[in-house]
Amino acid sequence: MRTALAVLKAYPSAQAIAQADPEAVYQVLRTVPSPHFGHPTAHQLVALAKESVSSGRALSGRATSLQILCDQLQHTQTNLSRLEQELEEFITTDPGTKGLQQMPELGTKTIAVLRAELGEVERFACTDQAIAYAGMDIKIKESGQWKGQAKLSKRGSGLLRQMLYLAALRSIHLKGSAFGAYYQHLVERGLAKMSALMAVMRKMVAVATSLMQTGENYDPSKVWVGATGP
Repeated sequence: MRTALAVLKAYPSAQAIAQADPEAVYQVLRTVPSPHFGHPTAHQLVALAKESVSSGRALSGRATSLQILCDQLQHTQTNLSRLEQELEEFITTDPGTKGLQQMPELGTKTIAVLRAELGEVERFACTDQAIAYAGMDIKIKESGQWKGQAKLSKRGSGLLRQMLYLAALRSIHLKGSAFGAYYQHLVERGLAKMSALMAVMRKMVAVATSLMQTGENYDPSKVWVGATGP
């Protein structure tokens, strides 16, 4: 992305690239260090630009618009980088996330979402309440003599469930993950893979809530018997 922005700001049209010296394009590529872009890339860009079907009409106006958009995107990226840095600093200094940071399945953004969406975890009398708050509890629709299929209630934050889903998927492929071992155990017992994944997500909510409430260190053996972590 940064490399593309650098090229577009220097050459805001196919015509500009087509008329450029490949060496000059290469020097622009070098402003954003990357092992993937070198002299061959510069020559290819110029060659492709010469084959462009762009009419060239309103070239100046379109080039100016593109440069403005590039400036806006760079400004946004700078702000996002600043926010991510502040978020990381907040997490590392927040006592409530100490145990969460020790869970290899959770990245910085997942921890931030857990902390923000679960909020003041002291209000949960038990982890089942946190699971229900996250919409990870099982709800069965019934009508008279008819009993429907068991599904997640999906109350609460959809973002929280999305991050938990990604973390659960990560655990399956993460060597030494206690949550991954728990998933494999459930599948071996005959539980459908998606149901096992949902069970892992519920387990993650329960463990995360407990860690934030107690301030204890993460113990993988409490996730699944015999698990010791990576």
